[in-house]
Amino acid sequence: MDIERSSVDLVKREFLAVLLAGFGNELLPLTSDHGDEPCPKALLPVVNKPMIDYVLNWIEQSGIRDVLLICPAIHRPTLYHHIHSGTSVAPSSLNIDLQTYDESQDTSVGTCTLLRHFSSRIPEDFVLVPCDFIPPPSLPLSLLLDKFRVDAIFDGSIATTCWFAAHRPEKGSFPDEWGPSPPPVPIVWDEPTGTLLHIDTPDDLDRNPEEIELRMALLSRYPRTKLSSSFQDSHVYVCRRSVLDVLHEKRHFDSIREEFVPWLLKVHYQRTKREKYARFLNPITNTTSQTLALKHSTMLSRHQNNVSHDSIGLHTKDPSVSGPTSPMEADGDYGDSNSFRVGVIIHRADAGFAIRVNTIPSFLEMNRRLLSQTTYSLPTDPKNRSLIDQKAQISSDTMIGDSTQVSERTTIKKSVIGRHCVIGKMVKIVGCVLLDHCVIEDGAKLDGCILGKNTKVGAKAELSRCVTQAGYEVSAGESVKGEKLDISDWTANPEDGDDEGSDEETGEGTDDDDDDGDDESD
Repeated sequence: MDIERSSVDLVKREFLAVLLAGFGNELLPLTSDHGDEPCPKALLPVVNKPMIDYVLNWIEQSGIRDVLLICPAIHRPTLYHHIHSGTSVAPSSLNIDLQTYDESQDTSVGTCTLLRHFSSRIPEDFVLVPCDFIPPPSLPLSLLLDKFRVDAIFDGSIATTCWFAAHRPEKGSFPDEWGPSPPPVPIVWDEPTGTLLHIDTPDDLDRNPEEIELRMALLSRYPRTKLSSSFQDSHVYVCRRSVLDVLHEKRHFDSIREEFVPWLLKVHYQRTKREKYARFLNPITNTTSQTLALKHSTMLSRHQNNVSHDSIGLHTKDPSVSGPTSPMEADGDYGDSNSFRVGVIIHRADAGFAIRVNTIPSFLEMNRRLLSQTTYSLPTDPKNRSLIDQKAQISSDTMIGDSTQVSERTTIKKSVIGRHCVIGKMVKIVGCVLLDHCVIEDGAKLDGCILGKNTKVGAKAELSRCVTQAGYEVSAGESVKGEKLDISDWTANPEDGDDEGSDEETGEGTDDDDDDGDDESD
């Protein structure tokens, strides 16, 4: 009998990481299928490393060893191959349970729905993580776990989340065709206790877009709150297992950020809801309370902070309707409401750049940020290095993937070039991201573009701030600016040309035929 192994097996698992890898519709056409081959969002490379590997390393560094990875059924073979083929740079110490759900790219399944469906596989407290959140080294996952541990013991709080400083690109830095930036989401929190108090929902914005409505009970309990619309939700939630029980009760909830968490925050200061859901949110346990010890701990800050309202109107509801107005009455109304508290970590911009890579502008921005931090640009292997012509001009802020060929008199600056690409002669590439297996023929010019894998750019073609679907082909000499280029547009052009040629040869073209051709092109 192996005594050491037996003692390890008896240690109870503290957290399970639930990793969500969806379709990534906001990243179209990069995540559009390449023929019958899917292009999972989780495997989109950021400086030639699949984004899911960043997240898996982040999880492993926190001490968590078990991961429930949930993805669409169509993506399972590709993700399974990546995890088990040895191509992943993710730590091998993780135990990854890959599970799937039925969903198409035209439909969406919310986070609450997925958690309900897979609740039988989540027997303990868990941390919910998206596949697209890439934090800086100054924001370890253990920071969120430690806050959850302290809050859970101190007052039995139910969840901890993280909001990070939103990156606002300069106006005109990205084409409008790439899609809008995520709208600002006003939040209210208490900084001394790290308590999230309010999230503005789409319904709140529709009802009153100019002001935020807060109950007097909340403001009496937390008189020095902070309010800001300059932070974004990381979608990382450390939760007690009882959250899943509540989701089974509230089956109409689909979005965790827009529906469940805002509802949970309201339960914090509404007595009737606290009493109704107490058996789920505050179950009876045999855990010894450490409240008294933690109250005397120097680790818990109780400093007061000034109110910060970032140019957003603040409106309090009628006290006669919303609740008590005095601190004493507020305390009485709250009772043991701390057990329903949602903790929050606020990560500011000066603490390190964090971003969710869930839009095309954020994908390009994260590649540029990490590219500036790299210590090497060209392959170090002699075989791969020999594929790059000595007369090619490649700046030090450029990364070239393995097995990529670069021909003479080609200039590449501030760009990420994937693996197995072929770059012709006298090509100019500036500020671009090229995924694997791209072919750029002689004399082509690329500026600020993102090319999906297997994209082919013809000789002397010019692309400026364009995004292509995997397998797209740009004709020789073609010039395109500020467009999303997908296969449907590319395959329609030859058909239109054939129709016009046949009309000229037979002389039998009609106005009706021309209209049909235009409709097909659209």
